[in-house]
Amino acid sequence: MRIKVIALASLACIVTSAHAQSSVTLFGVLDEGFDYTSNVGGNRVYELTSGYASGSRWGLRGVEDLGGGTKAVFQLESGINLSNGAAGQGGRMFGRQAYVGVTDNRLGSVTLGRQYDSVVDYLAPTTANGNFAGYLFAHPFDNDNTDNSFRVNNTVKYASPSFGGFRFGGTYSFSNDTNFANNRQYSIGASYANSGLLIGAAYLRADGVGMNPNGAIATNDASFIAQRMQIFGAGVNYTFGKATAGFAYTNSSYRDPVTNGYIGGSLASAGNTLNNLRYQNFEVNGKYQFTPAFFVGGQYVYSMETYDSTAGTVKPHIHSAGLMADYFLSKRTDVYVQGVYQKIAGSSTGSVMDQAFIPGTQGVSSNSEQFVARVALRHAF
Repeated sequence: MRIKVIALASLACIVTSAHAQSSVTLFGVLDEGFDYTSNVGGNRVYELTSGYASGSRWGLRGVEDLGGGTKAVFQLESGINLSNGAAGQGGRMFGRQAYVGVTDNRLGSVTLGRQYDSVVDYLAPTTANGNFAGYLFAHPFDNDNTDNSFRVNNTVKYASPSFGGFRFGGTYSFSNDTNFANNRQYSIGASYANSGLLIGAAYLRADGVGMNPNGAIATNDASFIAQRMQIFGAGVNYTFGKATAGFAYTNSSYRDPVTNGYIGGSLASAGNTLNNLRYQNFEVNGKYQFTPAFFVGGQYVYSMETYDSTAGTVKPHIHSAGLMADYFLSKRTDVYVQGVYQKIAGSSTGSVMDQAFIPGTQGVSSNSEQFVARVALRHAF
């Protein structure tokens, strides 16, 4: 009997020790609010919508200590539409992220699965939409993915530890197709943070974007369906006292684009083919923290579009401006108000691309202007 008691006590100690070295955390953000859009196909729209300043989601995050500064990690993160309870990201169960990997204090981490690319990890935090403002503040059609319109499947990611505030990393996403390059993706990026300074830069390329449903950027996940996508850019933020000011530049190009995931349909004018589409986005942003519980932030983006079709090349330009006020009722609950305006000017493409569209609205305007206002409640857990 004494031997059995000792054995059971030893087993209990082992189980307790193992439990102490591993953990699983439930987390999430719930963002629900009311939107007013000035023009969608010539009509005003009033609606209740989910996940704009922050994507509504819930997830599980786990870690197991393997010893010697090395840990096994995983994350399963599911997007959710609070308005109707539907899963986000094309109805995927864990559409935001789903990965497993290993991390080491000295060597960094390697993770495998559906994840964020280097533009999202390193460049986006220098923009308003990738930092404090979210969806409505995205650049036209989120052409540079700084608002994380798509995730990358079948991905191996490396992320370095911090070296005095400097971090770097990269991703490679397999096409999972007999044609190795049919919807593959790779990206690299780096950032430096010290005191009030943040600098970020990234490069991404993908081939056969959205043309292979099992590839890196799936058909129902892509912001543009195109033969090739290239994105690069850099940005800087500086915080001094209660104020933060920033600037970001991104350059996005699409070869033989067919359609856009936000609006659908052909991007070309009648009887023509769109050969190349390019955006250069210049963003200035700012934020002022009046109190620990209240801030006001804004941005202005000037986007130069190059629209190259069989009918010729034209170069419209797009003005986007947004303003946001956010008040925290508690550490985890806040209310916010946003307003965003977009105006397309300059040369006409003769296509749907002449009509204003702010990501997050139901569809394109009937003309070159669109305005959206939002008031919402957000809770994090």
